[in-house]
Amino acid sequence: MQEASFSGLIRDIFYIMIFYYVFKFFAKLFFPIVVKKVVEKASENFQKQQQNAQGNSWQKTPNNDEIIINTANAKKSRETKKVGDYVDYEEID
Repeated sequence: MQEASFSGLIRDIFYIMIFYYVFKFFAKLFFPIVVKKVVEKASENFQKQQQNAQGNSWQKTPNNDEIIINTANAKKSRETKKVGDYVDYEEID
């Protein structure tokens, strides 16, 4: 069985601090590069989507001038639903 010691606690805190500062250093070094690559990739995907959308809209234009109007639903009148009776309340003094 091991016992906790003050020197072991100090050593562990020292290792945690070293790990923190090394991680912080590498994050400052590599984080801008990683963010730049992600932004470039997203920009490329956006441009590809825009090009595909523009290309598809030009290709899908119909050549005929036929217009179809569905009047089946237009003949039905709207009905208002009654939820309940209106009750007028008066204050009693």
